[in-house]
Amino acid sequence: MATARSSADLSAAQARRIALAAQGFGRPAAATTGTRQLNLLVQKLGLLQLDSVNVFERSHYLPVFARLGHYDKNDLDRLTFARKSAYTEYWAHEAAIIPVENWPLFRWRMEARRERWYGEKDSWVRDNAVMLDWLRAELRDKGPIAASEIQHDSGKGEGGWWGWSSVKLGLEYLFGWGEVVSAGRTRFERTYALAEQKLPASVLEQQVSETDAVRRLMALSARAHGVGTLRDLADYYRIKQAPAALALLDLVDSGDVVPVTVDGWKQQAYLHRDARIPRSMNAGALLSPFDPVVWERGRAERMFDFHYRIEIYTPEPKRVFGYYSLPILIDDALVGRIDLKNDRQNRVLRVQSAWREAHAPAGIEDRIVPLLESTRAWQALDKVEFTGRGDLSASLEAAWNSRGN
Repeated sequence: MATARSSADLSAAQARRIALAAQGFGRPAAATTGTRQLNLLVQKLGLLQLDSVNVFERSHYLPVFARLGHYDKNDLDRLTFARKSAYTEYWAHEAAIIPVENWPLFRWRMEARRERWYGEKDSWVRDNAVMLDWLRAELRDKGPIAASEIQHDSGKGEGGWWGWSSVKLGLEYLFGWGEVVSAGRTRFERTYALAEQKLPASVLEQQVSETDAVRRLMALSARAHGVGTLRDLADYYRIKQAPAALALLDLVDSGDVVPVTVDGWKQQAYLHRDARIPRSMNAGALLSPFDPVVWERGRAERMFDFHYRIEIYTPEPKRVFGYYSLPILIDDALVGRIDLKNDRQNRVLRVQSAWREAHAPAGIEDRIVPLLESTRAWQALDKVEFTGRGDLSASLEAAWNSRGN
């Protein structure tokens, strides 16, 4: 590893701009956003994290909107969820959409899970071998097929009468070790298929050692970060520190990344060889809680002085900022957070609360109002309403009203 130098190679501001540029921020918006732009972005990010919470919008749609602006969610669904899509799903960071060609890079993780689950003292997969065989047969005969359709048949025929939880659990075990894959989703319900029903032979036959896979995943992570520490880069694909460190040494030797120091960072940083260093960053976005910019909480604090925790699982009386609080990105700073709710029945975007960061400059309301308006339009809602909670709410509502909204 390179040792720290007498002066930093990068300022903190440069590191922020590099990171945001690597994540697709700061580029001029296209006149229209179609499948080509969506595909380029998902390839650039490497994955889109999935989450079932839908109080505002499902999380995988939000990073795309944050970077590209108004687009048709149906286009993204067709790109990523169609049965003949070039994308599938796996436990990459968490549950995530990934390019099909990257699926073999997770075989080592799949095999480790199979060994661990079979080796457990009270192994569910050992105890339910008959049901797993039945699921394989169902998929072989009828797949690709949605979980609810499999459940419909689970009480019929020889060896049936399994409950929903067992059917779903069995499918998830088979998915976890790669025997079963996602063949798309309909209304967010995953469709399951045997791997050979969905993936090309060239992908199925590809064998990648754990060492090579980790190196390639770390290279993808370094590109998506632009600049980051070992912990940052390892977290993108949830790789343990020891193998990640060895892979990073190889990437340094090959010139894929360059060790650098960043002003204010205590840890060694690594700059991707293709990283852009913008002189400025013109960006404005409401970030998903599951956006890569804020995934690694230590990185968010180090890079943006932004302490962030999701309060979905916090009891309501103990929540500080709100159930689904979105970080607010203005240029190269996280300046606040806003808790949004999509009241679909009444066609209202509800601002449950809005908060400013201590370091936020004056006048951020004027930059946030257009973000709210574009969000309202993208969600096809009629109006925005404020509840008044949070130290940014009153001035944000005043700025909103001053524009004649």
